[in-house]
Order: sequence, then structure tokens, then C-alpha cells
Amino acid sequence: MIIDHKVPERLQFQLDQKTLDESVTKAKLALLNDIKRSVYLYRCDLGGCNGCEIEIFASITPVFDVERFGIKNTPSPRHADIMVYTGAVTRAMRMPGIRAYEGAPDPKLIVAYGACGCTGGIFHDNYCVWGGADKLFPVDVYIPGCPPSPAQTIYGFAMALGLLGQKLHHTDIVEEPGVQAPLAYEDIPYKVRVTLERDARLYSGYCYGADLSDEFMKTIEAGSTNVMASVNELIARQQDPRKAEVFSKLRDDLVKMTVSSEQEAKDLKNALELIVASNRNVAAAQAAGELPNGSSEKLAATLQIPDELKAGIAGQAVESEGK
Repeated sequence: MIIDHKVPERLQFQLDQKTLDESVTKAKLALLNDIKRSVYLYRCDLGGCNGCEIEIFASITPVFDVERFGIKNTPSPRHADIMVYTGAVTRAMRMPGIRAYEGAPDPKLIVAYGACGCTGGIFHDNYCVWGGADKLFPVDVYIPGCPPSPAQTIYGFAMALGLLGQKLHHTDIVEEPGVQAPLAYEDIPYKVRVTLERDARLYSGYCYGADLSDEFMKTIEAGSTNVMASVNELIARQQDPRKAEVFSKLRDDLVKMTVSSEQEAKDLKNALELIVASNRNVAAAQAAGELPNGSSEKLAATLQIPDELKAGIAGQAVESEGK
């Protein structure tokens, strides 16, 4: 029976207009400008129950429509950009999986799909199971679940698209024979560089300590005429007291490594002579009544004399007064 009359519009089902969020639109444009072509994925079943395959095919249907992101299924690994491995990776499927991996051109992404593909699932300790795709392949994206929903699948594929854009624009620098790569801070001795970087990471953690040591060594290289003045200026302009403390400790380490023991002993001797002379002047002023008693202790506290040197200084001061 053919109905040739028009159905009233009020009786027709009206679809709600879907509007994408602005951030989603920007992400799609960024992917289009970055990859500039469709992305093909190849699904490789390595001993699964077909539950993951059902969800992957569900994500390709018009309901979820993963092809709107430019992701398409391909029947051959030779055309694939993304390799999707499902199943617990049984021993019987090990070589077929490796042949599919080697047949895909570079650059390619490896996706471990489902609980079995990620870790082996409930079969991880089975005698004939390798226990996950990462036991055989360098996995880039994990999509867990038993099985993952189409929404999880689309999210994982979107993450893979971002990584694929990075791999497509990656460049490998191959040095020619006899060409040596330039060293960072080559004017600074090797032991000094290693010690500063190790101590900075000890004070502030591995990553942030490396950044602080780089900033400190850049300051050393820039201040070729007066290194200590440049380092002191770096410490003075720090707003964060924690950074200033780390730079101060690095400065102390630098002094210990660069100042020789003879020079340090000479500087210490000159400082002691200056302190003894100051003590003589203070004692003479106290005897004349020009300074109250206890000024020598205040002077020592002002000069921040170490405790192990106070006894020796006091003895030298007494000897000088006796003479």
C-alpha cells in the first residue's frame, strides 16, 4: 500500500540538531591540518572471544560513526596506520601477529584493545598465553575493558590520532661518520657539570632539578669574566626562596670544586688575621671605655665565625694582648 498524501509535520519525528562543542571542532581541524588524510586501522585477533570485535564494529556503524574522524577499517596490514590487537595473545597466534606487525609500513601505532589485549585478562597465567600485546609489540595506546564500549573505543582512537600526527612529523637525525654532536656547556669541566646536575636533582627532583642545573650552568657560561658575581645576581633576583636556596647550595658546591685547598687555606688565614686584628681593636676600645663589654661576642656573631674556629681565635687574641 502506497500512501501518496503528505503526513502533517506535527506528526513527523523531528531530529534534534546536534552542535559540536567548540573545543571538539578545533581538535578536528587540528587533526585534519596535522595528518591531512584518512587513517586506516587493521584489527588483528590473537585469540579472543570476538567480544572486542563486536564493539569495534559497533563503533564503525552510523550510530557512533568513527569514520567521521577519518578512521577507516582496512583488510590488509600493508595499508594500515594503526594496528589494533585483541585477544590474550595465544602461542598459536604469536607468529601471525608478528607477521602482521612487520607487514604494516612505518610509522605505525600499536593499540592494545580490551582486557585480554592489555594484560591477558583472566587468561594471563594460562600455559598457552603470552599475556598481552605488550609482551611482543611496542604498544602506544591501551584501551582497557571487557569489552570496551564504543565510546571508550572512539576516545582511544582519538588519542592514537594525536600520537600518529607526532610520528608522521618525526625526523631522525643520522650523524655522518666522523661528525661529533656538540656538547652542552662544553666550557664547563665534565666533573663540574655532572656534580651540579646530580646535586640539583638531589635537591629538587629529577625533572625540575635538571631545569635548575641548566639555568645555573647557563649563568656560569654567560658570566665568563666574573662567574661568582653572575651567580650571586642569579640568586638575588629569585622570587621563590626555594630556588634561591638551591642555587645557593649549587654555588657552594661550585666553590668547593673550583677553589683549591691552598687558596682556601690562604683565604682562611687572611680572614683569621683580620678577625684577630679586629679583636685587638675591640679589646683596646673596651680598655679605654669606648665600647661596652661583650662587643667581641657580638662582632663574632656578626661575622658568623664557625664554632671550631672560635677557640683558636680567642687563644690568638689572648696571646696578642699578653704581648
